[in-house]
Amino acid sequence: MQITQQPAQAVLLENTADTTSLLLSFREDVPNPQRRPLNVAIVLDRSGSMAGVPLRYAQQAAANFVDRLQPEDRLSIVVYDDQVDTLLDAQLVTDKDAIKRIIGGIRAGGLTNLSGGWLRGCELVAKNIKDSQVNRVLLLTDGQANAGITQSKVLISTASKKAEEGISTTTLGFGEHFEEDLLIGMARAAGGNFYFIQSPDDAAEVFAAELDSLKAVAAQNLTVTLTPVAGVKVEDVLSLARTEPQAGGQLLVRLGDVFENEDKLLGIQLSIPALKAGPHELLKVSFRADAIRNGAVEAVSGEYTVTVTAGAIEAVAAAADTRVTLDLALLRIGRDKERAVDLADAGQHAEAEALLRQVVKDLTAAGLHEHFEIAEEIDQITHYAERIAKRHLDNASRKELRDQAFQGRQARQSLSGRGVSVDAAAYALPVVQDAAAGGVELACFREGGKLRMKVISDGYADLNVQFPRDLRAEGAHYLVEALETSQDGTFYRAKGTITRLVRPGETDPLAGRSAGGSGRSRSSSSASTSVARTPKTLADLQETDTVGNGILVQVVKDKSKLRARVVSDGFEPDWNMRFPRDIRQENTLYVVDHVNTAPDGKSYIASGDIKRFVQPT
Repeated sequence: MQITQQPAQAVLLENTADTTSLLLSFREDVPNPQRRPLNVAIVLDRSGSMAGVPLRYAQQAAANFVDRLQPEDRLSIVVYDDQVDTLLDAQLVTDKDAIKRIIGGIRAGGLTNLSGGWLRGCELVAKNIKDSQVNRVLLLTDGQANAGITQSKVLISTASKKAEEGISTTTLGFGEHFEEDLLIGMARAAGGNFYFIQSPDDAAEVFAAELDSLKAVAAQNLTVTLTPVAGVKVEDVLSLARTEPQAGGQLLVRLGDVFENEDKLLGIQLSIPALKAGPHELLKVSFRADAIRNGAVEAVSGEYTVTVTAGAIEAVAAAADTRVTLDLALLRIGRDKERAVDLADAGQHAEAEALLRQVVKDLTAAGLHEHFEIAEEIDQITHYAERIAKRHLDNASRKELRDQAFQGRQARQSLSGRGVSVDAAAYALPVVQDAAAGGVELACFREGGKLRMKVISDGYADLNVQFPRDLRAEGAHYLVEALETSQDGTFYRAKGTITRLVRPGETDPLAGRSAGGSGRSRSSSSASTSVARTPKTLADLQETDTVGNGILVQVVKDKSKLRARVVSDGFEPDWNMRFPRDIRQENTLYVVDHVNTAPDGKSYIASGDIKRFVQPT
């Protein structure tokens, strides 16, 4: 395994104590890649909140995943609501059609026993665990753990223990109601990945990205030990990694998987004492990993010494063009996005905003805003700084920011910057109906979970466009006063007045959507005070296969009685509900217009229309 260093500052100022950043790259070149067999368990949430479109898309994504597996791969399938069921018990993928039929037969049910489903998946992977395989659980959920073990700390700690046993976990959060801190915490502790599936049609793309990463694993369990030379301190780790302080000032860093012919990046910040002019050793680096060599797993290890040169101010100035690297900047962006969320959660909104504003200032001062990737990040950072300042870091925006922080710290540029929620500023833009009013027409489209801009007007090159993130809305068209070409000629910047263009007869893409979310609003407990309107018998109920903006209710048997409970997220699943008795049938799902809190403050009342939910076939 090769190690290279890339310092933020090529030359340090002599006789001056300072802090600096350093990027270490670990690379396992594989001339003839040997794909590792997979030992994977798909653990799928079938709780009531997945009913309808979410479950259909999850099934399609899982079926596509199966299509791309090989006969030497081993697959298990687990589903969970209140109950946990093993649909496929750890077998080689030799009959894909049979496996897809099993997936297609999944139906939505009740609550979310996330812990039970995940632990069953770990158990099935453990039955056939081998060092020569990639052993992983894929856990998908759209809701909150409200059955089984629900304590996040316990689940995250257990995920870490499973990783030590050789089983990693990737978590996939679907929609806007899952617990991102839990899923990200489990993925980090278990050495896996995390994905935010923002809309149903993202599911297949996300499953494909995960499978591609599993197939490209060249080495696992990369562990790096950093030993600073006297006077040097490791102040921070920018990359996403598990760190464990050791005796004597050493730091153990667990970096996980290394992919074929791809750099695994470790960004760190160092505190350095005053150094005399000349070369100096800063850090001893040792590593070990499990790599595939000649068809077998071999433990590989090595050592490396980080050196730096101190010199006069003239030498520092001459080397200033390499003062900050793009990779280090992107790692820092990810880390500071994560810190901003933590500060906002603690009520320190001014500090969170200031942190993000400082990042923008530093990136611009370093000239990195002339790179399109950083220009896009500056738009993202500014957007979230404004939302935090206005106390508008809502559910969807928080998930986007946490997802961006995770992907950024993992240096996964293809997934970094994802987010499609619409800000109130987009709705506030003046709307014009005629492009002849003047300006350059732009359109906003979604690509890989990101909102991108393209030029529609004639006479312009097919280049990316930097455009304020808070004005972007998928499908919207805009008129901008002018476009300015970046210094290197690789992208445009929108300049001057911006309006939104909706021509006569066209559908406004923002109509019927809500700021900050995906357009699907949740019914509130105070939405209606009327009692439920329903026919007298179950047979008279209208049927639907779509939940839409309604609330999903399930009837279950509780001892000798039939009890109605809410299984949509955001409600108390254990509360009783006033629900028409004549239409109650065990294990039947219903869609109601509204669910109100009763006067006693500890039960619910169904109100509005009630329909019987029929699972799509």
